[in-house]
Amino acid sequence: MTTPIYLDRAGAAACVSLSESTIERMVREGKFPKPRQLSGARVGWLYRELLEWAEARPVSELPPPENTGARKGRRAAQDDAASCSQ
Repeated sequence: MTTPIYLDRAGAAACVSLSESTIERMVREGKFPKPRQLSGARVGWLYRELLEWAEARPVSELPPPENTGARKGRRAAQDDAASCSQ
């Protein structure tokens, strides 16, 4: 699988684990990279800029949510491990 150069709104949202509406609001507020004009009616986010934005986010001081360390069934743990490697 090749790395994309541009991502559409849904792809950008999935890439940074935010909702599309949150991305739209953050773009308006100047807190998220602006999309690039790809054609007359199409925009996309430069993948490299999304990675740079994500890496520049501050480290959280918030504690992990409750049950983060709760034991899971074998199947759930396998699914979690598989989703992180994709």
